[in-house]
Amino acid sequence: MTNRDSGTAPTPKPATIYLDADACPVKDQVYKVAARYRMPLKIVANTWLRVPEIAGLISETVVVPGSPDAADDWIAERAVKGDLVLTSDIPLAGRAIGNGVRCLDFRGGEYNPNRIGDALASRDFNATLRQMGVITGGPSAFSPKDRSKFASALDAAVNRMAREAKRTT
Repeated sequence: MTNRDSGTAPTPKPATIYLDADACPVKDQVYKVAARYRMPLKIVANTWLRVPEIAGLISETVVVPGSPDAADDWIAERAVKGDLVLTSDIPLAGRAIGNGVRCLDFRGGEYNPNRIGDALASRDFNATLRQMGVITGGPSAFSPKDRSKFASALDAAVNRMAREAKRTT
């Protein structure tokens, strides 16, 4: 496909970070890394969030009122291969991975295409147990170690995205 006016190929969409911002404990780290690499950031939430002014931060806040899954749906409909989705929502991660999108959780883990089915099944099984009244516990408290691991994983992922973008230009 070419641009009709110039006869050249259209400019590809820059790689974008999509942040599932509802209940995200690492927003500040995301803002800093996105600013450092000047990577476009879409902050998606059910309510308005204050985003600090940081030099180099190219961000857009998207408020999606409605169902609790509205932010997930918005992200899943727009994220494409080459983008990065940041979420703790396993079904959103499954949808993103299904579209070839890299996906990190807020503890620094990368959702794996070979294991996302297991994670979804485990999530559904635990939900069924909770509905039956079985106490299944929950995730451990978010720790400074989790924050550090996330910051490191995010920096590495965005660095890789920036290098890949330079190779294609």
